[in-house]
Amino acid sequence: MLRNTICLGVAGNFAHHLEQAGEMNDFLDVEVEAANAPKGIFPFYLPGSEGFLGVYPISKTRLVLPKEEANAQVEPEIGILFDVVYDETHTVTDLVARQFTVFNDTTIRRDGALKISEKKSWHAHSKGKGDIWIEIDTFEPGGVMDSFYLRSFLVRDGIIHPYGVDAPLTGYSYFYGTLTRWLIDRINHQQDTGPLENIAELFAAADYPATLFVSIGATEYTEFGQHHYLQPGDHIIVEAYDLDDPTRRILLTQDVVAHP
Repeated sequence: MLRNTICLGVAGNFAHHLEQAGEMNDFLDVEVEAANAPKGIFPFYLPGSEGFLGVYPISKTRLVLPKEEANAQVEPEIGILFDVVYDETHTVTDLVARQFTVFNDTTIRRDGALKISEKKSWHAHSKGKGDIWIEIDTFEPGGVMDSFYLRSFLVRDGIIHPYGVDAPLTGYSYFYGTLTRWLIDRINHQQDTGPLENIAELFAAADYPATLFVSIGATEYTEFGQHHYLQPGDHIIVEAYDLDDPTRRILLTQDVVAHP
């Protein structure tokens, strides 16, 4: 259902993640509104684009490593599907959160990339989405997302390793209304500078989409996750579960394979 939807990601929305990923230097010249604010948003899929971002990257079952030698890491995240509301000038005035799922925003760690998007998508099967969607009753405190946690694991040689910390969704730096207002501002006003891109221009090129999928940021890594990159034969598990009802969960499992 996301093949006709612009897909964006949020950089730096969970404490310590960028430091662990070795990417803080990319954002030294990026101004933010507060010390804990995310650094910006980036595209990882643009339907209809003739460039590499026009290749649909999302899979539910496997993760294909890049053809070139690269260090790739799981980025366990929550993804939210929004309805987009515009005014008469095509300025985004509201984002209405409809559903959420788990997401693997697998990222290549490499020097020399000019934009975040260059580290994010390389071909089909470079991202992962959970098995189900959960309806969002209200994207504010008191809603269904309050009691959900996010965790991830990597299975290597039959051993299960925690990869991302077990964290509450409310642990995101920007969440609920704060995140929505910030996303609206960045969509309308983010400029093409440093590792970031002009998002308003991407919306115009896509003829102002009615829906938007946003991967809202990766959690902090465990010690194992920070220091171990993906290899063929690995098995990825990303899970969101309801602390009040552990039987209610969203699951993503992917087998890691080499590029054919």
